[in-house]
Amino acid sequence: MLSTLSVRNIVLIDQLDLAFEHGMTVLTGETGAGKSILLDALTLALGGRGDAALVREGAESGQVVAVLHLPEDHPARILLRENEIADDAEIILRRVQHGDGRTRAFINDQPVSAGLLRSVGGLLVEVHGQHDDRALVDTATHRALLDSFGGYEGDLAAVEAAHAALVSVRTEVEAQRARVEKAARDEEYARHVVDELTALGPEPGEETVLADRRQRLMGLEKAAGEVADAEEILSGTNAPGPSLALLLRRITRKPEAEAALFQPMADALDAALVALDGANEALDAIRREMAFDPRELEQVEERLFALRAAARKHQVECDALPDVLARYAGEIEALETGAERLAALETELAAAHAAYEAAARALSAARGRAAGALGAAVEGELPDLKLGAARFIVDIESDETRVAASGFDQIAFHVQTNPGTAAGPMMKVASGGELSRFLLALKVVLADKGSVPVLVFDEIDTGVGGAVADAIGNRLARLARAVQVLTVTHAPQVAARAGTHLLIEKQAVQEGAFMRTHVRPLDEGARGEEVARMLAGARITEEARAAARRLMSEVIL
Repeated sequence: MLSTLSVRNIVLIDQLDLAFEHGMTVLTGETGAGKSILLDALTLALGGRGDAALVREGAESGQVVAVLHLPEDHPARILLRENEIADDAEIILRRVQHGDGRTRAFINDQPVSAGLLRSVGGLLVEVHGQHDDRALVDTATHRALLDSFGGYEGDLAAVEAAHAALVSVRTEVEAQRARVEKAARDEEYARHVVDELTALGPEPGEETVLADRRQRLMGLEKAAGEVADAEEILSGTNAPGPSLALLLRRITRKPEAEAALFQPMADALDAALVALDGANEALDAIRREMAFDPRELEQVEERLFALRAAARKHQVECDALPDVLARYAGEIEALETGAERLAALETELAAAHAAYEAAARALSAARGRAAGALGAAVEGELPDLKLGAARFIVDIESDETRVAASGFDQIAFHVQTNPGTAAGPMMKVASGGELSRFLLALKVVLADKGSVPVLVFDEIDTGVGGAVADAIGNRLARLARAVQVLTVTHAPQVAARAGTHLLIEKQAVQEGAFMRTHVRPLDEGARGEEVARMLAGARITEEARAAARRLMSEVIL
């Protein structure tokens, strides 16, 4: 329920704090006192369109705060949690209107978009008037209203589940068909790539191994010249070994008398020959280490260049070539096996479509039964509202080619105001007063069928009086047993039915200064006086007071 409404600097309202109770609250007052301003302020807090003209003259900004209490499982709380808004015990909607036209919106003191505020507000409060262009006359809501009245949640859930399954399978079919068609278009090229890369046989890391081997072989090839030069020096024509060996032999043949003189030289020559032998052995070891097939470098380079050419062709690194091969092989496999998979999915799709159609037909049948019951229930309310000759028609157009989570049906509420006239949409066929009464009858019938917790009626009794006004008041009071009802009225028969009565007055703040709107709760005695004023006009008579007491004492049917 709406518990409080606080308004600051909105048109004629400078500061106003209202507390509301369960049941039915009426707002009465002279024309121009500010009843519409109060509703405009509430609409602003619910996410309605902002307007700089709403800001009170002389103020920089205006503000409206609406505080509501809701059950834990209310859809508005679920929406808040989905949007990561604090879900406090109270739901506080706040809207700030600046004089330059800007607005700011808050829910539970967290900044939100005007769109989210409007979505939350729409789950909490409905405002209806004679020329209401939302809720009832919006055909987009009629299906949900009929479904709520029918109470066939199981049938609706079955259609929604079947639709979700159908959409899922259809998405798979479309994706598989796209894969098969693409594979067919690219088959020739894919087979060429697979043959080419299969013949090449790339392996991860192969490029690095080949590059390292190529670098080593190129180094060995360069070192081969240096080995040849060393071999020529050590073993070639001018090699020092034979000359040193000859000289050593000559020295060792000296007579004993001279041998001692040449012994140091002999020792040095012997050491030199030993060193030369060591150098030759080292050279042999180097030669054995360097032994390679000269053709290996050519083969390594050819392989490395082939890998890099393939990588450039496919615009990847060499290590990714196996992935390219796998991808194109997969495309060929998709072509070869995709048709079978596509056929299987299409069979699933046909079964899913049949399941959806069966569920949707069952839902349509349930809606047909509910439509008759809803029409009869609404028409049962119409005679007392002086619409006894009128008909309320739930028009259902079923199109089995239409696939939606809500089923085949398009639903619209039509009315026929008089026998012999054509039935049609309420907004086009019914007058303002008739529309408001159709609205009230429908709301009474749907009061316990998932209605929003707060209903606001803006002068829906305009242009009627007597028994019709009394019937309207009676139905508003009945409606208030299920939801909170706020109504702006000029009809004493309506005001007399209220549990709470708020009088809206215009008063001067100071002598000759600006005017402001003031709202005053009325006790039982003051209520009687206000109802009597509404009956009698400016001069209240005892007869009017007595009539007011009779109205207020009547039992609500």
